Amino acid sequence: MTFEELRGLDSRYVIQSYGRNPIALDRGQGATLYGLDGKEYIDFASGIGVLSVGAANPQWQAAVAEQAGKLAHVSNLYYSAPYVQLAEKLCTRSGMAAAFFGNSGAEANEGIIKLARKWSWEKYGEGRGTTITLNRSFHGRTITTLAATGQDVFHKYFFPFTEGFRRADPDLDSVKQAAGHDVCAVLVELVQGEGGVLPLDPDFVHELVQLCADRDWLFLVDEVQTGIGRTGSLFCFQQYGVQPDAVSFAKGVAGGLPMGGFLVSERCRKVFGPGDHASTFGGNPVSAAAACAVLDILDDGAIAQVKEKGAYLRESIEDMGLPCLGKTRGMGLMIGVEVKDGFSNKELCAKLNRAGLLSLTAGPGLRFLPPLTITKEEMDKGLAILKGALL
Repeated sequence: MTFEELRGLDSRYVIQSYGRNPIALDRGQGATLYGLDGKEYIDFASGIGVLSVGAANPQWQAAVAEQAGKLAHVSNLYYSAPYVQLAEKLCTRSGMAAAFFGNSGAEANEGIIKLARKWSWEKYGEGRGTTITLNRSFHGRTITTLAATGQDVFHKYFFPFTEGFRRADPDLDSVKQAAGHDVCAVLVELVQGEGGVLPLDPDFVHELVQLCADRDWLFLVDEVQTGIGRTGSLFCFQQYGVQPDAVSFAKGVAGGLPMGGFLVSERCRKVFGPGDHASTFGGNPVSAAAACAVLDILDDGAIAQVKEKGAYLRESIEDMGLPCLGKTRGMGLMIGVEVKDGFSNKELCAKLNRAGLLSLTAGPGLRFLPPLTITKEEMDKGLAILKGALL
């Protein structure tokens, strides 16, 4: 099938809700992908942070194939080994107490919002179900997670939204002004991804955790994008030195297969009982086996290298002195790049994609989320494309 044939079928049969680049990807290995026409691309996007161990990782492939050959699905009315093994790995390495598995980041965030409301209802009764979120945050595209999202650009057309959310700026005074007797939780991204790759100030995070403790609110962390090694630790909260009451995850956890979920602290372990929350495909054996392989590949040594790789990319980009780009920011291999006045981040991103470097935008800047297993050779190839396309 040619690209034009593929695009024609897409136009005829697929709802046009995505602004797709004129690129059809066919196969890949590691952080190197190939189009239908055979063109090579260096992947600095990893499917928006999903291909955490790159394309066609042999260990990941073997785990998926083995489980798919045994049993593809088991309902949650029965036990199966892969989801239990995954829960053990996640809890052991994060210091959390228990796991729930679903399919996506939005579903994971809805789950921890439900968790906070039930926890508060059981302790305080009705009227205490509001969650404070931060401006410039992004928590998903369902009606409820859009309501939680702190960016008005995502809100148009979809009113009315689910009630129970209030927004604040990332400073303690603003959070206190948004507070009230009806608050049960605060939900934050420690690095705001869609908002522009903006790490929260550690002092603010520690003050916020203390405020939550003082007012008996749950401290919820959205790690859909930052989790599973992306920032240089298994979860970003580990670098901030805090322990959330619940943390959501998705994207890179299963290395390319759909999976999301959340982990809870000991005090929230028993909030959900039978019938309170469920997900048909949650803990799917094939996805869970894939996620177990991802966690085995991303051991402590591999995740430690994420910081080194991120520092190398950021330093290299800044040293180029490109006229359209400014400072970099972020953590690990979650990198935001400032786009200078007079330039469009969307135009620059499209230019990089055409040149063979798959990249993303975030807020007003560029965003790079390469596979965590990207090699030095692949990074250097990507940097050469970046310089050649934008100089």
